[in-house]
Amino acid sequence: MRIPCTVALLTTALLVFATGCTTQVTGTATQDPAQPPLAISDDGTGIVAGFPDAPVHIELFTEPQCDHCAALQHTYGDEIASYINLGELSVTYRFLTFLDDQPDEDYSWRVVTALFLAAEPASSTKDASGQEFQRFVEELWASQQPGGPGPSEAEMADMATKAGLPAQIAQRIGDVDVSPKADIDDVAKANYSLLVQTNPSAPGTPLVYDLKKDEIVDIHETDWLDKLMSSPSS
Repeated sequence: MRIPCTVALLTTALLVFATGCTTQVTGTATQDPAQPPLAISDDGTGIVAGFPDAPVHIELFTEPQCDHCAALQHTYGDEIASYINLGELSVTYRFLTFLDDQPDEDYSWRVVTALFLAAEPASSTKDASGQEFQRFVEELWASQQPGGPGPSEAEMADMATKAGLPAQIAQRIGDVDVSPKADIDDVAKANYSLLVQTNPSAPGTPLVYDLKKDEIVDIHETDWLDKLMSSPSS
């Protein structure tokens, strides 16, 4: 068995506008309980999309410039989003940046930064949901530019909006002066160490790991997701 390799909500004032009057309500931005939650993992290096009591829990190791990772999202992303939304699947994303292989390259680093900004709680309105986050991942990987400069912060903010993320969070992603709470370099190093520990013989991406069954999922089988969802571990 592997040894696994860490967000406070800010209180704010929400302005509620009704016909003919304005009421100020003091409260805390929260996730709609009907929507699958989104959170930074307890170890601070992953992002968890989905309900804690989902019958299937997986880790998905992925790199923003990995073309095989983009193919996985293209083929299975919509199904993953649907299972997350139905409460049947929880995905812990483990993002890596090893394809930023030159000192002046930051494509993957900036994408992972945007993803962690998306997962942090909003200070007003509502937080992002697990399904919205999955859609954001799909948008980013569908717009992949391996070896290129990667999307700008403004382009990633547009993708966040298209994915349905709250406006405040999309704006945060587009702000180059905003940094996530997580240290992205440390996140990537920790996730790579976990990837090597999980699959020492071939530590590549994408890799899907069944957390409940404690085993690597064979994603070379075209029906791997159907098999995974049809035989959840108790």
